[in-house]
Amino acid sequence: MFRAALFSLALIFSWTCASMAGNKNIIQIKGSDTMVNLGQAWAEKYMEINPQEFVAVTGGGSGTGISSLISGTCDIAETSRSMKKEEIKLAEDRGVEPLEHTVALDGIAVVVNPRNPVDKLTLEELRGIFMGAIKNWKEVGGEDKKIVILSREVNSGTHVFFKEHVLRRGNEKGPEEFAPNALLMPSSQAIADEVAQNSNSIGYYGMGYISPKQKPIAVAKDEKSGYVSPDIQNVISGKYPISRPLFLYTNGQAQGLVRNFLDFVLSKEGQEIVLATDFVPIKK
Repeated sequence: MFRAALFSLALIFSWTCASMAGNKNIIQIKGSDTMVNLGQAWAEKYMEINPQEFVAVTGGGSGTGISSLISGTCDIAETSRSMKKEEIKLAEDRGVEPLEHTVALDGIAVVVNPRNPVDKLTLEELRGIFMGAIKNWKEVGGEDKKIVILSREVNSGTHVFFKEHVLRRGNEKGPEEFAPNALLMPSSQAIADEVAQNSNSIGYYGMGYISPKQKPIAVAKDEKSGYVSPDIQNVISGKYPISRPLFLYTNGQAQGLVRNFLDFVLSKEGQEIVLATDFVPIKK
């Protein structure tokens, strides 16, 4: 399972508010790096159907997308997490009414280099590794080598989700943090590239980024539970323990082109693109 490089760099532009105001046929989407290729796939097909319209998709992280929606520099924010209370408050103070739309599901894959003999871990072992309590691969059945921890940077919705659901055991307000020596990577692709060339590393990203150059770890809720791989069927069934919804946010009820694009995303064709890019559709 892997995410193919199907899209031209020509799809990735940064547009200012002024440029959007001057062209009513532009939809600007910003946000989650996990979702950026999915967003580009939607945009490519949508523009094929509607050649008179242009959809610009950029990443930067869920927090970036949310900030852009609040500041009015995008029409749609792609996010791999729900907006926080303080973000909603800030939006409302600025006259923005963020409306959440669930558009897909995702499993967070924990990956190691294929040369690493470790292929399964419990949530508690993952917690120990990413918080720095488990420092050597031999402590979890691997070789006598120091573990290199890779994490998304703090602006990433994937970073927030993993911290809250693995490190903090679901407690959003918990004090647990990533180990001080964790390397904060700027994108999911950066983690994929580092894992591919570093046999001692471990990282995490949306399962759509898995390729033969990384080995996904089977994860168990505890030592008494079965180990479950991150794949579409296990996310749909709820068996895989590190799963989440993916969202688009609009400013209030979507209107005009934004409404048309959202309708496309939730259509049969749009949800087929979700599946084709290795995410899990919410509609069959």
